[in-house]
Amino acid sequence: MSHESPTRRDLLKPLQLLGMAFGAALFAGIVTLVSMGFFQQRSADQASHAVIAALVIAGVSFIAVLLIVSLLLLAVDPAQITKQIDKPVLLPDESDKPAAGDKPDAAASPDDSAR
Repeated sequence: MSHESPTRRDLLKPLQLLGMAFGAALFAGIVTLVSMGFFQQRSADQASHAVIAALVIAGVSFIAVLLIVSLLLLAVDPAQITKQIDKPVLLPDESDKPAAGDKPDAAASPDDSAR
């Protein structure tokens, strides 16, 4: 049985990103309604102010999440979209690591500090 890792294209579907932004906006709106006492006995004027504030906060958070995620997506190299992900993305490649017998940089050696 072969185990296929998801590609970056599978992870970056626009509908999922919109869903995440909508979920964050919904959460922010509900927190605003609860914190302003919408679910308690208030006058109609106070309830309408709470709903308006919750809609504004939800809209701002929706736009902010979409903007932040879209800017983060710009950091992805388009040539790597079809590559398979089989390790953490932020770890360096195996070819970037120095070999065990390699000498470290001359600036980091303790002999230079004694001179």
